[in-house]
Amino acid sequence: MWKTLVLVFLGGGLGSVARTLIGRWVAVSGFPWGTFLVNLLGSFLIGLFYALFTKQLMGNDYRLLLTVGFCGGVTTFSTFSNESLHYLKAGQFGLFSLYVLASLACCLLAVWLGDNVGRHL
Repeated sequence: MWKTLVLVFLGGGLGSVARTLIGRWVAVSGFPWGTFLVNLLGSFLIGLFYALFTKQLMGNDYRLLLTVGFCGGVTTFSTFSNESLHYLKAGQFGLFSLYVLASLACCLLAVWLGDNVGRHL
């Protein structure tokens, strides 16, 4: 049990640091590019990692470290939800719609791409 907790802790910490660095790297006002990009990255990676796990190219320890830990730490649904609510409250219905629809469509595409890459390795 301790090994599981340590793996998730380490992966989550690395994912959170990556999320912060990416967010600062693309910090631009107007559109939450940082959140959008980390959610795309996390979606692609979780598709890739689960495909590798399914093909038994990755053991359970790596699955815990990379999917539960890193991908869980790098993605941020709560921030996405808060930013979406901000657009609604501000009456920016166009940005709200763009952000929600683009996030959903692009993240689904990213997880599908990651899965396909992983299955072809």
